[in-house]
Amino acid sequence: MINTIVPIESIEYEPEPVSAELLESIRTRGIAIPVRVNETEHGYRCEDGRKRLSACALLLKEDPRFSRIPIMILNDFRKAGSSFWGNTQNHH
Repeated sequence: MINTIVPIESIEYEPEPVSAELLESIRTRGIAIPVRVNETEHGYRCEDGRKRLSACALLLKEDPRFSRIPIMILNDFRKAGSSFWGNTQNHH
């Protein structure tokens, strides 16, 4: 899994209704938990976080800082090898 920040328009998702509380929380603090996505050949597909994405899309109309959001790419395992765990030598 990889964490990064990407443009919101690169994420495919179904918009959902957003509560006023969620809007205010994201407006004040930003996105605290990255949106979970899978990488596709055209960008990303949202797996978890449609309400956060919907809130950012609404907030983008008033503040450009919501044009890029943190994501966790679930299907990217480039860093999942043995060096990821801090030990590249086999000791047994």
